[in-house]
Amino acid sequence: MSYQPPFSITPAILQSVAEICGLLGRWSVTGDTAFTPHLRRNNRIRTIQASLAIENNTLSLAQVTAVIEGKHVLGLPREIQEVKNAFAAYEHLMDWQPANIGDLLAAHGVLMAGLADDAGTFRASGVGIYRGQELVHMAPPPSRVPDLMSDLLAWVAQTDAHPLIASCVFHYEFEFIHPFSDGNGRMGRLWQTLILSEWQTLLAYLPVETVIRDRQADYYQALGEADTAADATPFIHFMLQALLAAMQEALAHTGSEKSSEKSSEKSSEKILACLRQTPNLSARDIALKLSMSPRAVEKQLAALKKAGRLQRIGAAKGGYWEVL
Repeated sequence: MSYQPPFSITPAILQSVAEICGLLGRWSVTGDTAFTPHLRRNNRIRTIQASLAIENNTLSLAQVTAVIEGKHVLGLPREIQEVKNAFAAYEHLMDWQPANIGDLLAAHGVLMAGLADDAGTFRASGVGIYRGQELVHMAPPPSRVPDLMSDLLAWVAQTDAHPLIASCVFHYEFEFIHPFSDGNGRMGRLWQTLILSEWQTLLAYLPVETVIRDRQADYYQALGEADTAADATPFIHFMLQALLAAMQEALAHTGSEKSSEKSSEKSSEKILACLRQTPNLSARDIALKLSMSPRAVEKQLAALKKAGRLQRIGAAKGGYWEVL
């Protein structure tokens, strides 16, 4: 392997890797049930909203959700297009190979369609990265970009570094090269997710971008420290801590959803028991009897009807419920 990005594996890095792997073991112990389709979709939407927010997209989580659901949203056309593109890119995630330069270009084409004239191609001009009025990084000249990216992707394909570490190194090196005229931040985060998901499929739905958004100043500081040191180690430290925090949050969400599902099951069984005993109860009667809100009871009744466990006989007034 001819190219070797500069970085060191410190005791703190090894500790972070061990902690993340431990959480992954807990997370995946139930197999596919660790993430319900509902939770996967929610995490994907949170990922998209946070990654775009880092790039100054102002759409809220509710607005991003509405765009993805095809609803009309009042917002800047560019920001709405960014959401649609990002959703399309993440939906294609498993179609791409991390070390394939053609896939990388195709992904950028999807992510920046209608947003950049050169979407899907490397930049043809120089680029500097600014924080306010301050130039914080001057990327390599465009003539070097194809070779630098080829070297980096070849390293990704051949490295024996742990995928958690390799994905962080790629992310930093990608941002250093800044291969595209626009969209480099969201592409770097997308491609790190792809590298991680090839190792552990569950990580395709880990919304680490929400942690990066909340620690945005630290994210940029880690990039700057790595630039100053000409070494990816500071950025690896930051990203592993972000991944660890995202894992902890994901486990909490998974546990909360399972708890909610169990609570819903108990409520539905209580409703069925009531209706077996007194079939002519109204939703309001059930709510009073079980100390639930009428709206919650109506939702449960609709779900039970849809599941084929309950049917209404007769009119709303004067009719009765039949438990199936």
